[in-house]
Amino acid sequence: MTNWKVLSALLLGSALLSACNSDSDNDDDDATTPEQELAARLAAFPQDGVELPFAVLRDDLIDGKTMAPFEVRNGGYGSAMTAHPSNLGEFYAMTDRGPNADFVGGAYGSGKSFPVADYTPRIGHFRITASGGVEQLATIELKRPDGTLITGLPNTSALGGTGETPYNPDGTPIVVDPTQPYDAATNPIKLDDYGLDGEGLVALRDGSFWASDEYGPHMVHFDAEGREIDRINPFTADTRTRINLPAEYAYRRANRGMEGLAITPDESTLVGLMQSTMDLPDRTVRSLTITRIVTVNLQTDEIGQYLYRQELPANSNSEMVGLSATDFLVLERDGSFLYGGPNGAAGVTPDAQKQVYRIDLSTGTNLETVALLPGMVQDPDLGLTINGKTLEQVVLEGGWEALAAVGIYPVDKTLALDMVVEANYPHDKMEGLWRIDDSHLGVLNDDDFATWSTGGVLEQKMLDDTTIDAGRLYIREVDLSVD
Repeated sequence: MTNWKVLSALLLGSALLSACNSDSDNDDDDATTPEQELAARLAAFPQDGVELPFAVLRDDLIDGKTMAPFEVRNGGYGSAMTAHPSNLGEFYAMTDRGPNADFVGGAYGSGKSFPVADYTPRIGHFRITASGGVEQLATIELKRPDGTLITGLPNTSALGGTGETPYNPDGTPIVVDPTQPYDAATNPIKLDDYGLDGEGLVALRDGSFWASDEYGPHMVHFDAEGREIDRINPFTADTRTRINLPAEYAYRRANRGMEGLAITPDESTLVGLMQSTMDLPDRTVRSLTITRIVTVNLQTDEIGQYLYRQELPANSNSEMVGLSATDFLVLERDGSFLYGGPNGAAGVTPDAQKQVYRIDLSTGTNLETVALLPGMVQDPDLGLTINGKTLEQVVLEGGWEALAAVGIYPVDKTLALDMVVEANYPHDKMEGLWRIDDSHLGVLNDDDFATWSTGGVLEQKMLDDTTIDAGRLYIREVDLSVD
């Protein structure tokens, strides 16, 4: 039994003993505190984690490997995770744009297969139970300002679209009127400027949510019922926005946008984390370790910007959690499976990386306020440049040392948790973090709705020959205290 389970059991026993010995006329003395109840629930939670509940969206598609029908599940809640702001032991988790997989050889350009084209991205409300399980309490479907449901289909190119064509599993394009054939003029390919590929989530004390996504990137504010009430992105022509991100964020890579989102404890400042090196100014810089963090003060509109250095080129920063005004957790991972996943023995990766780092923004250089040395310019499109080159180009040509030479440094980071070491973590996409209290961290994977593709052909997403990938919550003891 781990130390935290022993402590939790002692706390629970103490609470029960106190209740038995208390004055029976005093109901307040009989009740356990929320903290004691949480300790008991943590003590009952299995070390190997618990699967989140799911429903089957459809089961009529044929698996490209087994040639048998497979399940598309909802599931899918692992793209982002955040603590309930007031209820201990409860959390929210968000889906991305819905079931999708790479589609190869489409007649209308490269894109994604959407087996549930009208899927609405959503937020699930969950809690850990007294018996060591996870139950879903509610579902919040995301909506446009007029209250109609959004989809997960791509945005138009002017507002963050990545040029992906949405396809049905049979290879036909998804069109505005699905009862009629495609026609460029009268029945075009269906896109959605409110479409969200959600990857970051925070819950505020007033019941509302901020979400970030991989399209724009957008930061979108939803009320407690899931209706959009505000939006932040890099596109000054977008009339929906109140604040704009720096223009360079429009250079994010397709499917590697704003993957993490946090908020400071006073709820004044959003902090967004880009998944990988941006195509700034083009794809020649992709295989680097330089990634970006942006801060947005919701009260003053002030923007800050910092650099985060990944452990390996082209890794994925997949989540962010705020601990203080400057201290944050960053989840950094690769895309491999420890035990091979859908690729079987050929995909076994003993050195798979699924790690959580603690960072301090105050240790990094704020790119928005840095003193400009000769040759340094704040370009309105590319952001801070040095001798006409983006910071990504500078690192490509001269390494991080070239930035240090002009006084630009990434934030400091220290390893807080390695889930391969601590849990033999079998999933590829470790994407959710939940700060439960000062000493416990929840970790959640994205199961991709149990859907995968090989060579553009849909199939069940497997962890091994017999195990379907599913959203699984793990809880580990980590020091999350702040001095």
